[in-house]
Amino acid sequence: MGEISAGDGIRVRRVYEPPEAADGARVLVDRLWPRGLSKEAAQLSEWCKDAAPSSELRRWYGHQEDRFAAFAARYREELEGEAARRALESLRRRVAQGPLTLLTATKQVPLSHVTVLVEVLREGVEEGAV
Repeated sequence: MGEISAGDGIRVRRVYEPPEAADGARVLVDRLWPRGLSKEAAQLSEWCKDAAPSSELRRWYGHQEDRFAAFAARYREELEGEAARRALESLRRRVAQGPLTLLTATKQVPLSHVTVLVEVLREGVEEGAV
């Protein structure tokens, strides 16, 4: 699949892809650990579970394309919670320090929470939130 460049020093890649020097900080933003992947192979800087959607929201969505807009709105609401706000602050600090690669196990990255997360991070960078 290869990387998706999100701009602003943020990349999005599948966690199963081999690490690259250009990744910078490698942060897994899924709530569940990826199947069949060892922690050593993942080479993570951080596992940021609090930036991921709740299990309930994830199960409701089920990567059904017709639910993506509603999913994105609900996920944005979840990102306003205290733990999620702390996670976003941590991710924004990493972006300010250099390249950040957000990692996910999902096969459909454009229809995943990571797409929404990148938008939220960009909005925070544009507003100067760190």
